[in-house]
Amino acid sequence: MPLSEEELRLLEQMERALVEEDPKLASTLRGTTLRQAARRRALLAGFVFAVGIAVLMGGAISGWWQIGIVGFVIMLGSATIGLSAVKGQQAAGSEAMTTAHPSGFGVIDGGRSHTRRPRRTKTSGGSFMERVEERWRRRKNRGF
Repeated sequence: MPLSEEELRLLEQMERALVEEDPKLASTLRGTTLRQAARRRALLAGFVFAVGIAVLMGGAISGWWQIGIVGFVIMLGSATIGLSAVKGQQAAGSEAMTTAHPSGFGVIDGGRSHTRRPRRTKTSGGSFMERVEERWRRRKNRGF
């Protein structure tokens, strides 16, 4: 049975809210991992960089320096996007731990690594934030 127009509209609103609230979860549910998205951005940035080189050379050959400047700006922008995509790809590979589920879908562990700092035995020292974090860990372990 197909969904009504109102149900489709509500579903689209919920999807948009999910993407705005938690993009990692949305990309996981969509089937696109952060690594794949970063790889696509890096490849697209490389292609646009090549186009920028062509525009720069076209401006140099034609003698219109304004076109050469536009080509340089295109190259600069695509290099910036490409480098940030490569950094994002490395961060996604090192921070987001994926575990296999019996259904075959991967689950992102919230970007947290599984290494923990050693627990302190005394809570009476350290900074305020360290004491608050220690109390939070203890409360979380008790199940509250």
